Amino acid sequence: MTPVIPRPSATLLLLREGTQGLETLLMTRHENDVAFAGAMVFPGGRVDAEDSAAATHACCRAVAGVDAAEMAYRVTAIRESYEEVHILLARRAGAQTMISAAEVAALEEKLSAELGRAAEFSDILNSGAVELATDLLVRFAHWITPARSPHRFDTQFFLVPAPADQVPKVDGREAVGVVWATPEAAITAADTQRQRLVFATRTCLRKLGKSASVAAALAAARADRIVTVCPEVYDTPDGPRIRIPADAGYDIPDMPMRPSWLPKA
Repeated sequence: MTPVIPRPSATLLLLREGTQGLETLLMTRHENDVAFAGAMVFPGGRVDAEDSAAATHACCRAVAGVDAAEMAYRVTAIRESYEEVHILLARRAGAQTMISAAEVAALEEKLSAELGRAAEFSDILNSGAVELATDLLVRFAHWITPARSPHRFDTQFFLVPAPADQVPKVDGREAVGVVWATPEAAITAADTQRQRLVFATRTCLRKLGKSASVAAALAAARADRIVTVCPEVYDTPDGPRIRIPADAGYDIPDMPMRPSWLPKA
């Protein structure tokens, strides 16, 4: 069987300081999602044509050493964050501070009145009112779905501090629930409440949990060498196992595989 070609995609780990330590935002995918139905995941999705367009990149804050291909991944991560959990990582054009929740609401209201419909991400960009905060994203990981999976993604993971006053809310179509959780709490919830947590999400949570604060997580990611991970699923007499490169910086490079860890058929 010929492996499915992975689709370029991006995922964003929004971070904040919680009462129990470092927290990240997780959303629950709608049951109609083809690959990750009901799974807890970070906001993210496929790179689309507009994410790669020069006109879109002209609305982004420049990032030294980042080419157009990586900029497209950064745009995707920010766009998906807005579309799925309504958090906009942007600044007013020429400003240094992040756009506030009140400013986002005012801009959406203005555009909706002009357009006669709900404002979309592309409308916000085309307005020229904001610059995407692509410079704040820090690369965290690079995962490619295993070759035997029916739905495959070539995904860049990024970390970013969440805007202080923007409150996440789900779109009801792709995301049906959202929660701030420490990495340990998210993994425990999946283990005890039978929520689905795919392997890449679970493993990235374990890695994130090594950091005690947002600042520590960002510093560790900046210093880290990103090793591409394409998990290998192989069969043994005791059942299937899954392994990843030992030098990728994760704790357990080889372990028994749970069916819930992979995209659904």
